[in-house]
Amino acid sequence: MAANYDALGSQARNSPYGSGDPYYNESSGYITPHRPVKKPVSKWVKFGIPVAVVVIAGAVLGGVLGSRSSKNASTQSAAAAGAAATSAISAKNNVGRFATATDSQYLVPIYPMTTNTAAYTTPTFVSTNNSSLAWPQDPFQPSNPSPTSVRSDRPRLIAPSYMWESLPNLIQNDPYLSGWNDTIFGNATQYMALSPVAYYLDGGNGILDPAREVKQRVKAFSYAYRMTNDTKWLDRTYIELQNAAGNLTGGWGPDNSTKWNPTHFLDTAELTAAYAIAYDWLYNAWTPAQRSSIMATMITYGLNNGVIAYSNNDPAAYGWWKTNTEGNWNCVCNNGLTMGALAILGDDTTGIAAQLLALTVPNALQNCALAPSSDGTWSETANYWYFGTTGHAELASSLLTATGSTYDLLSVNPDFQLTGQYHMYVSGPGSLFNYGDCGPNKYSTTANAMMFYGQQYNMPQYQLFQRDQFDAAEPWSMFWYNPAVTGAFWDGLALDHFFDNSTDQWGSMRSSWTDENALYVAVKAGTLQGHQTHNDLDCGDFVVDALGVRWFGELGSGDYNSVGYFSNDAQDSQRWLYYRKMTEGQNTILVNQANQNVLAAPTVRHDTSGTVQGSSTVMNVPGDSSAYFVADLTSAYFNVTSFSRGVHLINGRKQVLIQDEINASASVMWRAHTNATISLSADSLTATLTIGSATTTVQLLNPPSGAVFTTMNPVRFASDPTPPQADQTNDGVTVLVISLPAGTYTLEVLINPQWPGMSASSYMTPGSVALSQWSLTSPSS
Repeated sequence: MAANYDALGSQARNSPYGSGDPYYNESSGYITPHRPVKKPVSKWVKFGIPVAVVVIAGAVLGGVLGSRSSKNASTQSAAAAGAAATSAISAKNNVGRFATATDSQYLVPIYPMTTNTAAYTTPTFVSTNNSSLAWPQDPFQPSNPSPTSVRSDRPRLIAPSYMWESLPNLIQNDPYLSGWNDTIFGNATQYMALSPVAYYLDGGNGILDPAREVKQRVKAFSYAYRMTNDTKWLDRTYIELQNAAGNLTGGWGPDNSTKWNPTHFLDTAELTAAYAIAYDWLYNAWTPAQRSSIMATMITYGLNNGVIAYSNNDPAAYGWWKTNTEGNWNCVCNNGLTMGALAILGDDTTGIAAQLLALTVPNALQNCALAPSSDGTWSETANYWYFGTTGHAELASSLLTATGSTYDLLSVNPDFQLTGQYHMYVSGPGSLFNYGDCGPNKYSTTANAMMFYGQQYNMPQYQLFQRDQFDAAEPWSMFWYNPAVTGAFWDGLALDHFFDNSTDQWGSMRSSWTDENALYVAVKAGTLQGHQTHNDLDCGDFVVDALGVRWFGELGSGDYNSVGYFSNDAQDSQRWLYYRKMTEGQNTILVNQANQNVLAAPTVRHDTSGTVQGSSTVMNVPGDSSAYFVADLTSAYFNVTSFSRGVHLINGRKQVLIQDEINASASVMWRAHTNATISLSADSLTATLTIGSATTTVQLLNPPSGAVFTTMNPVRFASDPTPPQADQTNDGVTVLVISLPAGTYTLEVLINPQWPGMSASSYMTPGSVALSQWSLTSPSS
């Protein structure tokens, strides 16, 4: 349901969507508190632990790795082009931030319903040499880059000195950079008032939370010092580093080489990255003794363990992630080691930095860079995309700025450039299509890889999409965002997209990109193995947003500490004994009250009217605009002769038809999880769902004999095998159910959000049409 990203990672652990919250992985369900349809908005929202203030009310533009535009041959045409560029950027800046606020519950940007043909135009990086509007070119342009040949000036990592020199002027002239700068200082001030990050070992996630919190603080403190030269930020950074080294009273973890928990190497990697940033960004401010201390700590607890991870003698399996691991682990671990090595290269007399760079870069090419499939979908889940892309972008950006090349990290997988598109379409007005596991707290992890990819892949829409998001305001954005980007991400953007790689197979359909009350439906098929044990048994799963709430949604992660939770993805895995991971915990068909077949190999077909949004934030959907997704899920089930599920947006994208055609030799149960209050009609063929003052009706059309709606609690059946540990509770969640004995059925479920001002006669009742005959115009009323 609607992941409200509630006070991201709040220690209160009361996120309404629980593990659907991308900043918190343990929960009691995805519950959305009741609230009115007209949602409250806040120009200040919080993210991270501790509270991180995010300004969402000004206007902003940013900068990335420098302009690579070519010079015009003609002085006159250059002048004309420069004037045009200045005009385009001025039009954008006159608007300020395109989003006028952030939804205080779901933390999605709220756009004014208006038309601005001067600013809301085709996404473009304009070419200009105006130093008040764009980054200069990086003067470091080596002819023969090498990972062990670094630039002579500091910093090396992500933000070279020429960018720091240009940044104050850009901030003055750019509302996004100005707002982000204010927010970073606001966050740093709040972190300053807190005690150093405490050591906490979580059995499921090691010390990953403290590690990422240290990194989050170090980034903010280091940025604040470089912008002000105020030594209070330098001193506070050093305290944080001394603390994580165990040098303050009370210590920090074990007093040996495993202090940074290399058995859960993500922890080691993130702390190494934090130390690398502090060492490099503040290099000239540290005393020689401080630099020596920081480097020694980084080598002892970080890089040395990296060498062990890469060695053939790795009895503790520190480096399991380096082989056949195309996902976030490989990206994050290789990035931390690479940033650490690059930071100390030249100062390191042990040779460990050069040794690791010869290992991490080629390994990331073979693993991390292959994480997105051929359609851009991340290999794990929509939430693990955040962790993987943050690691990948930091890795590629650090290599580029420090050595002058990304060494094919951006190109070895020709489809990596599509992963930004995946992130856009997996995001709905009720937050992500958050299937599978959602991961631990994010802290220093954001979606700001979109800024880096936008520049590097010449995809300005990625930057335009991300810049209004609640997590945009942090130091990486200040250097990855291009202030010369203009236009609106939604201008010319298709409402639908289908992802066809056989491991993914999912569809994203909506009625608007800029209306927080829009209809959004996402549905998936895909394989049930090969997702690094982060998926659910969920072929046919779907979510539905409308009227500003999520009506049917995901329960998200289970307890990562549960016995067997990550054991494997075989049919008899203990993982599939937990309610949130088993088929009955998903929004799909359950046969014989049993899990789906992990060897599922679905096939899909789909179509769309190809409707695109124009430049206006007001999307007037044509009456004949539609889209559908049909999946043959027979292979996902036992005791089934045939089964297909179809999802169709009808009536100008105002209603949703979910149709199932099944022939089963065991019991059949249609299930969908909601946090709405449910009222059933006298004949139990209509369910009225209410959240706050918003209402959606769900109708069972042409019901087979005995088919009615009932409700159930989101708990396992008494006949289910007992899991090794008790399930988490899913308080406030109700399961809408249709139960039938074995047989052949067509189930037609019509979802009707009760749109304000839409009369009852405007809703259509579609005729019965076999899925094999579905088209963009059929079924119709």
